Amino acid sequence: MVKQFTILYEEIISVENLISAWREFLPGKRKKKDVQMFQEFLMQNILELHKDLKNLKFVHGGYKFFRISDPKPRDIHKANVRDRLLCHAIYRKLYPFFDKTFISDSYSCRLNKGTHKAMARFRKFGHEMSKNQTRTCWVLKCDIKKFFANIDHQILFDILYKYIQDENTAWLIVKVVSSFETKKRAGLPLGNLTSQLFVNIYMNQFDQYIKHKLKVKHYIRYADDFVIMLDNQQQLELLISKISDFLNFELKLTLHPKKVSVATLASGIDFLGWVHFHGHRVLRTATKWRMLKKIKAEPWDAAMLKSYSGLLKHGNTYKLQKFTI
Repeated sequence: MVKQFTILYEEIISVENLISAWREFLPGKRKKKDVQMFQEFLMQNILELHKDLKNLKFVHGGYKFFRISDPKPRDIHKANVRDRLLCHAIYRKLYPFFDKTFISDSYSCRLNKGTHKAMARFRKFGHEMSKNQTRTCWVLKCDIKKFFANIDHQILFDILYKYIQDENTAWLIVKVVSSFETKKRAGLPLGNLTSQLFVNIYMNQFDQYIKHKLKVKHYIRYADDFVIMLDNQQQLELLISKISDFLNFELKLTLHPKKVSVATLASGIDFLGWVHFHGHRVLRTATKWRMLKKIKAEPWDAAMLKSYSGLLKHGNTYKLQKFTI
């Protein structure tokens, strides 16, 4: 039986939770004009938001669109401060509950997880599967096409309704999710904090399928990128159609046709910005040249140099590290 989410709607929309959410939302945004305007009448704005939520009259505003290169082009849709504050309030109540339902090898947007933990796990799996390089380790690497843009709203609601019985909480989630579409009843905005949680809830269905139906032991997922390790190439290739069918029929998602590969670990596996081999990893070539280009353009940027220096410590990058010193 599915464990029920027991936090009351009143707790999510409480003034206390909204104030706590504001404190968590504020760091790094104090100089933003829209944030300063909201903060000028902070308690009035929070009380008005609370009133609208209490009376079930909340209406989500629109989104401001802009594009970033991160490093590939990404479309970002940013809500107004009021709506982003609400997303933080929802997130801080839902996350602790749903995080416990996720598998341990899901690493994106989770506390005490992240890319470095995922790469460490990848290395550990490589040692296990290759028996310390005494047998061939095969790796299936996949990517989901237009991941955020294709999250189906109704499928997401159906998943959430299994856990959330409170009608008002369900109403609020529908309001937030339905405020954005890339196509009819599909898509989540990259700019909303709740989107990070909702995609993990959505993809948890896939994670559970991989672990409990396909009985895959060596599996790692970070957002829409995932890898599976086996010692048998044919068995690994047979998994592709099963994975594709589950994603298509259960989640209305599609594997990126150009980003599905089966290769040996010894030949190098490109995952999370690094190319992984037995016992070591090197920075992806495109990432390396982008880093060097930025350093050449702004060699005085101490924060950038520190950031790159921290990044390079996670791989075999002795020659590159001299550029950040």
